[in-house]
Amino acid sequence: MPMELRSFLAIATILISGFLIVLTLMQARGTGIWGSTGQEASFRTRRGMQRTLHRMTIVVAVVFVAIAAWSVAAS
Repeated sequence: MPMELRSFLAIATILISGFLIVLTLMQARGTGIWGSTGQEASFRTRRGMQRTLHRMTIVVAVVFVAIAAWSVAAS
């Protein structure tokens, strides 16, 4: 395997994992209206930015798994 591909996969894995950590931390649980009362809502829908962050987290997680699998298969 060429060293360039190995370096690319290592750098891509590091960058994507950092981005995934940031996205996950941005979705802190209990920061909404129910977090201040100590209660959890029995049913809550994600709206606006929450929905976008949730979907982005899923997409980035899938990309991370794909690159990690590619890295393992290529080595």
